[in-house]
Order: sequence, then C-alpha cells, then structure tokens
Amino acid sequence: MLNVEAKQNGAQLTLEVSGRLDTTTSPELEAVLSKMDPAVTDLTFDFTGLEYVSSAGLRVLLNTQKTMSQKGSLTLTGVNANVMEVFEITGFSDILTIK
Repeated sequence: MLNVEAKQNGAQLTLEVSGRLDTTTSPELEAVLSKMDPAVTDLTFDFTGLEYVSSAGLRVLLNTQKTMSQKGSLTLTGVNANVMEVFEITGFSDILTIK
C-alpha cells in the first residue's frame, strides 16, 4: 500500500510518500506526478513514512529526477536506513539529492 499526500506552496511541491513503493504501487506515484502543476520547479519527496522501495520505484524516481533536472530541483528527505541502503547499493545516492 502507498499513500501520497501533496502540499504545494507556489513553485514548491512536497510529496509525503508512505508505505511501499514497488511494482504494484509505483503507478500510483506516477499518476500523482503526471498531474503535477507544470509551474513546480522545486519538488521534495518526504520519505519519512516510506518503508521499502523496489526497482520499479527507483525507475519512477529516476524519471522524475530527469524531468526535474531540466526545470528545477528534486530533493529527498526523511530517508530511513533501509531505503538509503537501496539507494547506496544501486548508486542512486550519487544521482539524487538526499537530505
């Protein structure tokens, strides 16, 4: 199960993502991102409640990073040790801005 809560303030959008980001749920995050206001230039994923990310979730993050690098910035916050380990093993920790 995945829950995504959006909080927008002008060109800044924070998506609070909780649950599991995997093959089953990644289309839900893609759907939220596809409806994102085109004026957003600063996107933050708050992963405080994210328990797990699979390769399908990583694909969504990579595609989002490519999009946001052309129009602004993407930042990840609240990444727990398990998810950070996945980012480090896959090299995503070098690609993504994680605070």
